[in-house]
Order: sequence, then C-alpha cells, then structure tokens
Amino acid sequence: QVQLVESGGGLVQAGGSLRLSCAASETVFRVNTMGWYRQAPGNQREEVASITSGGTTNYTDSVKGRFTISRDNAKKMVSLQMNSLKPEDTAVYYCNADLQVRAYLRSRNYWGQGTQVTVSS
Repeated sequence: QVQLVESGGGLVQAGGSLRLSCAASETVFRVNTMGWYRQAPGNQREEVASITSGGTTNYTDSVKGRFTISRDNAKKMVSLQMNSLKPEDTAVYYCNADLQVRAYLRSRNYWGQGTQVTVSS
C-alpha cells in the first residue's frame, strides 16, 4: 500500500533547475509535516527542507536561497523547486511525511521510493 509517490528528478547541468513533487495517497486522513531528504553515495541521508501543515519552512544551510519547498494541502502534495543546482546536489532525493492514514490511527512517518537527481559540471 503506497502512501507517498514521487515524481521529477533527472539529469541537469550545473546552474539549471529541477522540480520534485510528492503526493500522499488520496485516502490518507491527514498529512502533517512533509519534507525532502537526500543521500549521496557514501554519505548519510540528510534533511534538505521541511514544511509544516501551517506552512512553516526549514532548510539546510547548503540549499538556502536556491531551493524552495511548498505544499498543496488540498492535493496532499509537497514540491521542491531546485534552482542554481550544483554538482554537490547530486543525490537520491526522498520524500518524507508524517501521515495519519486513518482517523483512528496515530500519525506515522513514511518515505517515498526516492528519485535520482544528477547535476553535471
């Protein structure tokens, strides 16, 4: 039972832009904080950006001013607009969200399947 589905990603030259999107299953009761993480080969997974249900955002320092996270609560979607991409942004990007799947269940943390972003120099 898939709860988070990602789209976007791909190959882009340095200085270019990409947009990632992630949608929670339509049947999910409530979507709380959503975010994006990334993991480059040999590195630990790191948080890139997050956004609460109220719209409060947080970014890791290395992407501030270049990446923008946004969400559409009606569509249960989160997006990450990535501009001025650098080779060091190359990684697998994962959507992450706290989802209350049913009204009678507690909120749990879920991961998307991951999407590759490759920035060439």
